[in-house]
Amino acid sequence: MEPSQSKSSKSSGQKAAESAGQSSMQAQGVNFTGAAGDAAGQEEWKERTIQVRRVTKVVKGGKKMSFRAVVVIGNGNGIVGLGVGKAGEVATAVQKAITEAKKELVTVPIHKKTIPHVVKSKACGSQILIRPASEGTGVIAGGAARAVFELAGIHNILCKSLGSNSPLNVARAAINSLKDLRSFDDIAASRGMSTRQMLMVAAQ
Repeated sequence: MEPSQSKSSKSSGQKAAESAGQSSMQAQGVNFTGAAGDAAGQEEWKERTIQVRRVTKVVKGGKKMSFRAVVVIGNGNGIVGLGVGKAGEVATAVQKAITEAKKELVTVPIHKKTIPHVVKSKACGSQILIRPASEGTGVIAGGAARAVFELAGIHNILCKSLGSNSPLNVARAAINSLKDLRSFDDIAASRGMSTRQMLMVAAQ
């Protein structure tokens, strides 16, 4: 009786471990449905940790040590988000950053695997200049900006980082530049003409 009981308890323990592992993967944000999931159903999300650093806060009685994580998430199909989380452990900080990124999703108007027009944006001391690129160029960007563009699903883009090279500020500037993008249809509608008429006028 004792061997059979130990075998059954072991199998139940394995099942509990598997369920705990699945719940932990869901908590880390590997696959989830958020604001974008309500519109497009369940998406396959990817995440990339840009920076994890130790920060110190002076409190009464001494200093409090914690970790700050900067995480970018995206579905590779025009939706991307940036989040920052702080906690006493790295895993908890990353999980908080993913939760915040899900609340700050940005929809990017992608035209032929690149962006529609030139944009220059800034965040604190960092500035980002992005330009459309032809097919086969690739993502010409570095550091945090590259992670944002790749997870957004942009395959060809030219990017120049100006000013501060802080990973957090560069990532925020990249997100701001994507927010400032407008599709050709929106620009044509604001001018009171069709997209074809606008392109013909621009060609002249």
